[in-house]
Amino acid sequence: MTERTATTASTASTARTGIVVVKFGGNAMVDTDLRRTFARDIVELWHAGLRPVVVHGGGPQISAMLDRLGLETRFEAGLRVTTPETMEVVRMVLSGGVQRELVGHINAHGPFAVGMTGEDAHTMTAVRRSARVGSRQVDIGLVGDIVEVNPDMVRTLLDQGHIPVVSPVARGADGQVYNVNADLAASALAVALGAERLVVLTDVEGLYANWPHSKEVIERLTADALDRLLPGLASGMLPKMEGCLRAVRGGVRRAQVLDGRVPHAVLRGVLDETSPGTTVVADNSPDHSQAHSTSAV
Repeated sequence: MTERTATTASTASTARTGIVVVKFGGNAMVDTDLRRTFARDIVELWHAGLRPVVVHGGGPQISAMLDRLGLETRFEAGLRVTTPETMEVVRMVLSGGVQRELVGHINAHGPFAVGMTGEDAHTMTAVRRSARVGSRQVDIGLVGDIVEVNPDMVRTLLDQGHIPVVSPVARGADGQVYNVNADLAASALAVALGAERLVVLTDVEGLYANWPHSKEVIERLTADALDRLLPGLASGMLPKMEGCLRAVRGGVRRAQVLDGRVPHAVLRGVLDETSPGTTVVADNSPDHSQAHSTSAV
């Protein structure tokens, strides 16, 4: 960690408290140095007096395993089409591979991280999600949408000084296990925990104002402004911004989309007053007057 970020973390330790839910995914997950840097950042947030919760994806690793097994990889409306065979691979890769490695990186700095899934202690309950591409209804298989979150287990781990690392797999009331988009799982957990902040890592600098014609990033916008933009967003960004919208409308003070390719993006995004990326705030937030409120796409 740089001297600057270490100093920032130290000065922030008495200024901020609260739960921060961080969705870890994108390019940062497949770069060894970025994975280790992310783990250090999460531990620094803990030392700064915050209570981080990590919800991780695993898209590249799942796709790689599906390719090795000769199974199809297909996406609709930004979500992975999940057959029963794909679901077995999702559970294996997320809980048995990605999560264990991430827990190991965090625990290299102390006995902090504890891995769990949305299935554990009925933390997340899902129903089968439908999807539309334009006017067309599409079947995306065993993809779930979270309808209920029981945060008791996560709270217990936080109260014991641990850092929960959660795989986005949930069980339905019918006993079926569902693949849940990690952005939306992180959003639902943030709301249930009454988190101060949701941070979503991605592979771009933030939400672009006029993609693909410009790379100007919208630094801040309100929930209503985002709601207007949502239908026109690219499929990859859609679940991330939908998660941010659900979070702030569910009571989370702010939601941020940060470029996970940048080292220490999480630490800068959470502890610096002026953070990179795109920040979403509620319409009645004190930051409302500074937020972008146009309908540009």
